[in-house]
Amino acid sequence: MNLEYFIATRLVASKDHKSNVSAPIIKIAISAVALGIIMMIVSVATGIGLQKKIREKVSAFNGHIIISNYNDNQSDVSIEPLSINQKFYPKFTEVTGIKHVQAVASKAGIIRTEKAFEGIIFKGVGKDYAWENLKEYLTEGRLPNNKAQLNNEILISKYLCNRLSLKLGDEFVTYFMKEESQGYNLRNFKIVGIYDSGFQEFDSAYIIGDIRHVQKINKWSKNQIGSFEVFVDDFDEIESKGREVYSETSSTLDSQTIVEKFYYIFEWLKLFDFNIIIIIMIMVTVSTVNMVVALLVIILERTKTIGILKALGANNFSIRKVFLYNAFYLISKGLLIGNLIGITLLFLQKHFGLIKLNPENYYVNVAPVDISLTNILLINISTLFICLLVLIVPSYLVTKISPSKTIRFE
Repeated sequence: MNLEYFIATRLVASKDHKSNVSAPIIKIAISAVALGIIMMIVSVATGIGLQKKIREKVSAFNGHIIISNYNDNQSDVSIEPLSINQKFYPKFTEVTGIKHVQAVASKAGIIRTEKAFEGIIFKGVGKDYAWENLKEYLTEGRLPNNKAQLNNEILISKYLCNRLSLKLGDEFVTYFMKEESQGYNLRNFKIVGIYDSGFQEFDSAYIIGDIRHVQKINKWSKNQIGSFEVFVDDFDEIESKGREVYSETSSTLDSQTIVEKFYYIFEWLKLFDFNIIIIIMIMVTVSTVNMVVALLVIILERTKTIGILKALGANNFSIRKVFLYNAFYLISKGLLIGNLIGITLLFLQKHFGLIKLNPENYYVNVAPVDISLTNILLINISTLFICLLVLIVPSYLVTKISPSKTIRFE
């Protein structure tokens, strides 16, 4: 084993091995492995990162599971009141893996200023609202205080502020239609916080304030709300938890996961998995083909050496292992270079956000990355294993080399 390893090392280090023919081919092979690993690491990290970030944004505004009355209402506006006195509220003890349950109510309205007007959805939230889900999107001011007496504080998006020429601290009038569709209710709100989620579907619609405004406008009691938003511990279990929540709620109530409600978004996200698989397959194929070519060139250049080793009693298996050791060294070198560059690029993107995205198309302003040591190790191990497995085939060329012919050949 030591002799084989020594020979393999000499094959890589010797000047004869790095001839005018093999040197550029070996460099290309190493570069191909490095480039492949960079592309795989970056594509997996950005693909998974984008999926997670969009999931977080959708759930921040809607929860993971929405419980409401059975009706034909497909909008985000609360139509029929729902009693807050439910067995699953405030703690959903009947289903494990439920992190939080909060009561909300929504009302459609129109904001009118001196320069413009915009249709909005006022989302009323109570004392149980999980503001921490929105903290990272807060760009100016603070979060509304809905734990004290009823006040006019609201959180509005940067998008709406720009459309309406509003800024932090400004007050504006919002018109809400009455339930009988006769006349309207006026509410004066004050901007205490501005958020920017980059998710234009929500940024262009939602302002968030006290749920008691909705209850008063709709003439509901303090125990009547629009719906419940349920958060689960593990998003990967959202479908199974959704079924459990549905079975544990009253027959008069309906529950829907955000995957079902925003199916078009999550179907689009599934395409990223397919794209990642295609990229990995292409990069592994390119890396493997280049390594096969490099190994064949090395074997052909070492034909005379192989003949001498066979004449001295070395068997085919031992000689093949020498060249596979050599290939392992070259692949490892490419993996090392690729990992250093790939991981560096991910950290630069994570901390400086160098690559920007159009939020209208991708729902985010900056390309998010998910740096997972497990994923990086799996990519490296899989690439190394597949390359070495494929290289076993060209290594059989060693068995076709005749000692008598190669030693005689000059």
